[in-house]
Amino acid sequence: MNKDIKGYNKSQTTADKKICDLLATIIDENLPKAENKVWHAHPVWFLDGNPIVGYSKQKAGWRLMFWSGADFEEDKLDVVGGKFKDASIFYNSVDEINAKDLKRWLKKSKTIQWDYKNIVKRKGVLERLK
Repeated sequence: MNKDIKGYNKSQTTADKKICDLLATIIDENLPKAENKVWHAHPVWFLDGNPIVGYSKQKAGWRLMFWSGADFEEDKLDVVGGKFKDASIFYNSVDEINAKDLKRWLKKSKTIQWDYKNIVKRKGVLERLK
């Protein structure tokens, strides 16, 4: 795990650190070739420079977001809006994290990707990569 992500997780409360550490561990194990760093103030994993998954603290809890998750066809992932292809799930306890679900979503994140890396160059238009 990236040292900055370790530091980010360590800076959280004890309960929140458990959530962050479990998410980071499962993501690292299932996306071993992904670059990971603190990006826009929260941990994010990238494949070939394209953001894939990340988590951040929000009012509703810890948001685990998949940039292309809207196309995963997963009932537990909430799709908000429609302009972008992201989908999320919120956690407030480490016990709420279903590792089997998370691993399945991470597997899909490798094969279902929209090109966020070049979204600025394309003036906000997303193109499907995979």
